[in-house]
Amino acid sequence: MTKKTIFKSLDEFDRAILRLIQRDNKMPQRHIAERVNLSAAAVQRRIAAMEKTGVITANAAIVNTHAVHMSITAIVEIDLKDERLETVDNAKALFRKAPEVQQCYYVAGGMSFILVVVAPDMPAYEETTRRLFAQNSAVARYRSLIALDRVKTGTEIVIP
Repeated sequence: MTKKTIFKSLDEFDRAILRLIQRDNKMPQRHIAERVNLSAAAVQRRIAAMEKTGVITANAAIVNTHAVHMSITAIVEIDLKDERLETVDNAKALFRKAPEVQQCYYVAGGMSFILVVVAPDMPAYEETTRRLFAQNSAVARYRSLIALDRVKTGTEIVIP
């Protein structure tokens, strides 16, 4: 999120709905309604409202990387040559557009960015590092950490 967004206050029903749908967003709304003690219509309205206000940002499938032959997962630390707004914004745009970049975080504490990059094999990963980092004059240095096992992945967050 690049702009500050004001979200409506979530009540306990909204939070209960979020807990359920972030685990299974294909769960029928009547099942959600039974579990949170609301009508299916009320659940539908609440989900629509949370989508409209940006509380729910997407409905997506989580794909098994091995099933689609994307066997390399790398965590990449990027250090930019400078932190000028133009440099940072250009890096964000580049990383956002790169299909190999699964996740991108602009961070404080030593590095400029932390990326999660997926690739089918090491030659493809090398091509990605050359294109995004080695040939990028804004990148001072980068370091790749190759995951041996994807022990825990996902998008679920704790809903207090």
